[in-house]
Amino acid sequence: MRKITPHLIIATLFLGQFIFYSCDTNVKPMDNSISNGTSKPVEVKVEAESCKQSNVEYEIVTADPTFAYVKTMSAGWIIFEVNVPVAGRYKSQVHLSGESEEVVTCWIEDYHDNKDDRTYNITGDITFSEPSSFMTGSKDGSPLDTGVHKMKLHFDKKSNIDWIKFSLLKEHQITPQSLTQKTDGSQWELVWSDEFESSGVDTTKWTYDIGNWGWGNGEHQYYTQGRPENARIENGNLIIEARKNDMGQEWTSARLTTRGKVSFLYGKIEFRAKVPSQRGNWAAGWTLGDDYIDELSWPYCGEIDILESVGYEMDDDTGNGIAHASAHSGAYYFKLGNQPTGVIDVANMNKEYHTYTIEWLPHEINSYVDGRHYLTYNDTSTDLSWPFTKPQNIILNLAMGGGWAGYHGIDENINSQKMIIDYIRVYELR
Repeated sequence: MRKITPHLIIATLFLGQFIFYSCDTNVKPMDNSISNGTSKPVEVKVEAESCKQSNVEYEIVTADPTFAYVKTMSAGWIIFEVNVPVAGRYKSQVHLSGESEEVVTCWIEDYHDNKDDRTYNITGDITFSEPSSFMTGSKDGSPLDTGVHKMKLHFDKKSNIDWIKFSLLKEHQITPQSLTQKTDGSQWELVWSDEFESSGVDTTKWTYDIGNWGWGNGEHQYYTQGRPENARIENGNLIIEARKNDMGQEWTSARLTTRGKVSFLYGKIEFRAKVPSQRGNWAAGWTLGDDYIDELSWPYCGEIDILESVGYEMDDDTGNGIAHASAHSGAYYFKLGNQPTGVIDVANMNKEYHTYTIEWLPHEINSYVDGRHYLTYNDTSTDLSWPFTKPQNIILNLAMGGGWAGYHGIDENINSQKMIIDYIRVYELR
């Protein structure tokens, strides 16, 4: 916190529009702490009084020569800029207080000026349950690329905002190896696999994604790293387990990715699995473009969903449910409401293994369950519709809640959900 000259900044409502006034431009907008090969952490801290503008009336209060904060008169947002020195996953922290004992909720929006008019929520709700004095709230895993980010801090009640800080948890890893599968043969032959026969998760093949920032979908789980309770090998299977009220979190789970290890271009990718049935879970095996760094990368990097299933579509007794396969790109994705998606009924998804497959060729992608074809995507007309000329990494994860899986809530009677994967394999044509 810095010493500044006390002054009042007002955002005036005039003829139905807010007139925005900038804060003191003499205030340095951030403090960077970069490791540069040392043990010093990578941190970016923004003092709230260096905000660029707001949609509410506020003032800057100087409590003492070393302590100043922004006092807002209602719910709303402030805009600030962050210069990120290292790409990776960050802990996002906000230091604020409320005007009463009422709970205050805030969240951070990245790239508020993006060309697609998207809302990139990179923290989910940060809740302050006792905000009568200054407190620090946080979320882990926010993805940030290098460079200047134009952000908004949203808050649902009038608040006293001191600072916002981003601390690097895990640097973005460039994938060192990419396998391009041949597609001009007649017989599929194995080129890469994990049969899950080792004593633990093979970290030469898999990286853990970490955090509880909502993952762009408002999900409830905290993804952990290297924790057998959430990802382990048992009897030749990978078990991904979501656990309730665990590790001080509402839910914990695991998300394994080959990013930073190996990526793939073309070929047949399949995995054999059982998926859970209860309301609130979201099991997935999918690929994501290796170009992904932060939320601005998607959907332009491309995504292929080999399998998605949500618990509320499954009968808890019989396990009969629905498998979804989709392809996402800059031309086809959820905001446009036009993503190509296939759905197919699958019997006994939770107690019987089924094989979920894509055949990804230079001109089309086909999806199957147990050899039954149910989706073809083949719009190769533009780079926006066909980003699938670049490598993708594989992801296996089990989420809880969120915009889709949590549409009907999470079953209050469940404490654990498990996705069981027998193997995952990649083939080429020879």
